Amino acid sequence: MKALLIVDVQNDFCPGGALPAPRANEIIPVINELMDRFEIIVASRDVHPPETLHFDKWPPHCVDGTEGALFHPELNILKIQKGFHKGTGNEDDGYSSFEATNENLNKYLLERKVTDLYIVGLTTEYCVKTTALDAVRSGYNTNLVEDAIAAVEPGSVNEMDAINEMKNAGVQVISSGDIQVD
Repeated sequence: MKALLIVDVQNDFCPGGALPAPRANEIIPVINELMDRFEIIVASRDVHPPETLHFDKWPPHCVDGTEGALFHPELNILKIQKGFHKGTGNEDDGYSSFEATNENLNKYLLERKVTDLYIVGLTTEYCVKTTALDAVRSGYNTNLVEDAIAAVEPGSVNEMDAINEMKNAGVQVISSGDIQVD
């Protein structure tokens, strides 16, 4: 069984937000179209408290209860079956979707007999990368959909290093056109 995992497509990570990936809005139509090809669709969100050590490294973003923490309004949230909240503690970075605190992502996927995970979302160098690496460590056939991710620093060494690190760990980098309907 395959599943689509949408990572952090939230207002604060999109243009106009507190910590934007410049091309974030461009991937949302691709993600929406991909949803028609999956029976299992889950999504993660940063849900930070107003005060957290995480903000020593980053500007405040995705604060619980704010507009910035919400999914981007163009993302088709009606097809998402379960949301996973991460970064919810005052010492919790919560980069990986597998660090969700409201529910155990790995358990959720295993209960649904997911073997193949397709990762999309924001941002390539941080939460997407960490989630993909945790997916491989958890034993999933992990696929990164390259036209459905966006970086904070597009074209940077950080973005290229992140993609190479994922590839070296066993993540398959594919295009949305490579994914067939279930």
